[in-house]
Amino acid sequence: MSGTITAGLGLKPQHFDAALADRSGGLWFEVHPENYMVAGGPRLGWLDAIRARHPLSLHGVSLSLAGDAEPDAAHLQRLEALVQRIEPALVSEHLAWSSWHGQHFPDLLPFPRTSEALRRVARNIECTQERLRRPIAIENPSHYLRLDGHTWDEIEFLAELARRTGCSLLLDINNVHVAASNLGYAPDEWIDRFPAALVAEIHLAGHSRDPALGDALLIDSHDAPIAPEVWTLYRRFIERAGPRPTLIERDGNVPAFDVLMTERQQAHAMLHRSKQPDEACA
Repeated sequence: MSGTITAGLGLKPQHFDAALADRSGGLWFEVHPENYMVAGGPRLGWLDAIRARHPLSLHGVSLSLAGDAEPDAAHLQRLEALVQRIEPALVSEHLAWSSWHGQHFPDLLPFPRTSEALRRVARNIECTQERLRRPIAIENPSHYLRLDGHTWDEIEFLAELARRTGCSLLLDINNVHVAASNLGYAPDEWIDRFPAALVAEIHLAGHSRDPALGDALLIDSHDAPIAPEVWTLYRRFIERAGPRPTLIERDGNVPAFDVLMTERQQAHAMLHRSKQPDEACA
């Protein structure tokens, strides 16, 4: 689908009719491919209908790129079939692991950023990109505690992954705010160091405070409106880097479609006010 994509929404089943009917300029939608890697049925039919009117993006949660083995071959085959079917504008995954030595865990788990881990993740990204015949974007994670064993700075690790594999980066700005608060560093300095030229997509989301620890531990919960601090970091980045396709994530306490569209319109307006045009929005 031609045209420029600006700000989009995570597509929820309860919003399919409203999404199908909306004609906002630059609007796009993102889904987790795992929910649509099926042979047929109404779910895939709805996705085809949305794709006929709006660009789509696939944001994976289960490739386990930091795991000890290459991504599951059957999973990659189903993902490839979905990519071929809907021709997404973007495909992305998390810098995390969820399986190890054949054991699977229902979470996106952290790991020490070592040179061995860098080789392992790069190998798995290359395996995925070769199968899909296209580059993918890798998302910076949220952090909740300090891990021992890091030998690479996080931004340098991500940039080196891009250099070795040709992947791009997905900058999740809520993750930056959450991690900076939890680990005690300056999020604006982190944002200023992030390599803008490698960013293919931005995520914005809400977060929550831990019920027991309050502000001492922020949770990347995606169940609240985007916080003012996250909007400020977003503006800071796009004023330096220019516009990038931006996705509003909401996975819990999901409000009506028009409520989410209000946040989407805010991001859309900020993108149009940012100083530098960029081909990444095309």
